[in-house]
Amino acid sequence: MNRKLLLISFAAMLVALPFVSNEYYVNLGSQVLIAVVFASSLNLLVGYAGLTSLGHAAYLGLSAYLAGLLSLKLGLGHVSTAVLSLLITTVIGGAFGWIALRASGLSFLMLTLALSQVVWGLGYRWTSVTGGDNGLSGITRPAPFGISLEQSDAYYWFVLLIALAAAYIIARLVHSPFGASIRGTKDQARRMNSLGYNVWLIQWTTFVVASFFAAVAGLLYVYFHQYVHPSVLSITASAEVLLSVIAGGAGTLLGPAIGSFLVVMLKNYASGYIERWSMLLGIVFVFIVLVMPHGIGPGLQGMWNRFAKEKT
Repeated sequence: MNRKLLLISFAAMLVALPFVSNEYYVNLGSQVLIAVVFASSLNLLVGYAGLTSLGHAAYLGLSAYLAGLLSLKLGLGHVSTAVLSLLITTVIGGAFGWIALRASGLSFLMLTLALSQVVWGLGYRWTSVTGGDNGLSGITRPAPFGISLEQSDAYYWFVLLIALAAAYIIARLVHSPFGASIRGTKDQARRMNSLGYNVWLIQWTTFVVASFFAAVAGLLYVYFHQYVHPSVLSITASAEVLLSVIAGGAGTLLGPAIGSFLVVMLKNYASGYIERWSMLLGIVFVFIVLVMPHGIGPGLQGMWNRFAKEKT
């Protein structure tokens, strides 16, 4: 499969969306792109570093809440709230990573879950600050260079630019020497240690970078909805993004995009017909694992390669 042709076709569809569809699908496209940024951030941990986290929603939620609180409670402008939200969330991500990386495997997963549940509990119980179950509303969208993002098309272009920039940075990172060292800690941690690499520091740095991009997704999320609720911090949100990464193909650049598209479409369409749509998501996930154990992206690539081989 010609990857360059595939990427060009994918980019053309993203650009064409506002011109060929109505407002509903444009908003749906924005949600998919936000989910792609979020899943790509987790993919750095799960796919490249081999660190399965079940608490990644904490960083998206923290960033969203901080943006809302700094704007509504302190009256700060969008630039200040964005910078502070990203900075504070990344620092907290670094602190959580310092704690979680003292363990590995299942213990690491449980620590990330426990830390995220602390944040989720604060979101629900600290009602004087977070609004509790009522959440925070009245958050406005920024207007970069005086351009209003209130219209769905304008906000879609804004999200698309941020998503492409994030994808480019992540791609450069994973194909850099540092990206090779990240993969090395996943495959041969002991050998990396014997070669003089600081495996813990590499993993912690990856954790911090993943937290930063999750915070970027959090800003895009809160600006899109103009509202934030504690459910965004829940284990369900963390499980959904983890399923997106695994279903699409962990350790690949396009995998999180494929998985995010699948999850968002199921969430928006299946939930209209099935009350417990997450059950359907689970069935789809089991089917993917059985048929394409490495994810949809690698699975389709393998099928194409076999087809091309038989044709020649």
